[in-house]
Amino acid sequence: MGDINLREQKIVLDDRERLNITGVESVDSFNEHTINLSTVKGGLSIKGEDLNISNLNLDEGIVKISGLINSLTYTSKEGAPKSFMGKIFK
Repeated sequence: MGDINLREQKIVLDDRERLNITGVESVDSFNEHTINLSTVKGGLSIKGEDLNISNLNLDEGIVKISGLINSLTYTSKEGAPKSFMGKIFK
């Protein structure tokens, strides 16, 4: 993996049940409905049902998640979603 740019991120979702993500820096929080990650591209929130982190390797920046995936949402690098009103009142 030494040839891969550490600032790259790849997200692969198979059948809404298996999610592989590279470029992960940390797992901020998780439960069976929500997993919040810090990635090289900002925060990432995964929502679904029966979510499980089946493989975690932070040395390589890889996370594998299983369960029913309903949504993937990027947040700002600070971790908070940027709403319309939040952008106006910086």
